[in-house]
Amino acid sequence: MEPLRVVVIGGGAAGFFGAIAAAKSNPRARVILLEASNQPLAKVRISGGGRCNVTHACFDPKVLIQNYPRGGKALLGAFTRFQPQDTVAWFANHDVQLKTEADGRMFPITDTSETIVNCLMNAAKAAKVELRTGTVVVAVRRGGEISPTPPLSNFEVILKSGEKLLCDRLLLATGSNPLGYKIAQQLGHTIEKPVPSLFTFNIRDEKLRELAGVSVNYAKLRLIVPEHSPLEQTGPLLITHWGLSGPAVLKLSAWGARALHSSNYQATLLINWLPQLQQEQVRQQLLAVKNDSPKRLIVSHRGVDLPHRLWQYIISRVGIITENRWAELSNKNLNQLVQELSQGKYLISGKGVFKEEFVTCGGINLKQVNFKTMESKLVPGLYFAGEILDIDGITGGFNFQSAWTTAYLAGLAMAHPESTKSLKADS
Repeated sequence: MEPLRVVVIGGGAAGFFGAIAAAKSNPRARVILLEASNQPLAKVRISGGGRCNVTHACFDPKVLIQNYPRGGKALLGAFTRFQPQDTVAWFANHDVQLKTEADGRMFPITDTSETIVNCLMNAAKAAKVELRTGTVVVAVRRGGEISPTPPLSNFEVILKSGEKLLCDRLLLATGSNPLGYKIAQQLGHTIEKPVPSLFTFNIRDEKLRELAGVSVNYAKLRLIVPEHSPLEQTGPLLITHWGLSGPAVLKLSAWGARALHSSNYQATLLINWLPQLQQEQVRQQLLAVKNDSPKRLIVSHRGVDLPHRLWQYIISRVGIITENRWAELSNKNLNQLVQELSQGKYLISGKGVFKEEFVTCGGINLKQVNFKTMESKLVPGLYFAGEILDIDGITGGFNFQSAWTTAYLAGLAMAHPESTKSLKADS
């Protein structure tokens, strides 16, 4: 009997993990991993500032899925089969220990992504995965289109070199590369339009941009996009030389990805710089400073707990000049200052890029995929894993986790297609 032939297109995190799972699960299978560039795992290398945010220390699938603006519902069952705990165990079994940081993000204890890259490369080699770099795929044809006579193959993968690879199982793990969408579409799949997710906000305010580097640990943001419901997020906020960044902004960009795209990234952002205080509490705090220190300059004697330069910027927004003393603060200025601190209005005029990491929302319509096996419901033998699916998470290791999970399930199912329904993940 001929060995099962598996081809994986895409040498990123999902492609490697799927290929390794398939090869380890069925050592007799021939597993070929195709990567167009000469350097596989490029995104793994740069992720987490070069440290690789492997996953997140969230071990309850019901809580975990709340970090996915798109795809959470579909992932619930998948996470009961392979979740962050399984990821940690998998890497531990391959001599890579992970550590958990205060915010839940998990990194290799070496603090370098090369540890993860080397681990995946070595695991693929040990499992006898045939890695072919610099190999560009141009098209895929289904078996019935290839030859009506035996031996039949499910797919023919056509390479730029002219070579044709026949295979029984095909995994598309091409990330946000248009090629993957094109192949899936040609094979009958619907593509939800890919648009950027996880990005920063451009704010055309030179005085704000002069504060680049200033941050607050906790702010509340409310995003207002025309013809869409408002969205809110809380968390750290960072001022940059182009506008605003930080976890609160990145989370908002993910949840508001489609709405912002439809508005050409023109929107209104309301910032509550002091979300731990009610508006009336802010007012009373400012009045107390006015009564206690009437002769002090407003610009140098802060009434609230904010970075000094940010305080100076905020009071300038309401027309308070550097010579004004607390005793001179009018009721009008007081009201404006309370409003500015608790609901400052900023106009978003575009998006920036979050480091070198690029995440898209959009991809394969999830209703066309069996999430027990990651097999297409339309094309037997075709599987999907990673970012090619219409799944995206917020920042913090969640996108990698959906890649590990979907790839692992796909790998197991491809290796033993006749028994996929009874499969359980094991590390």
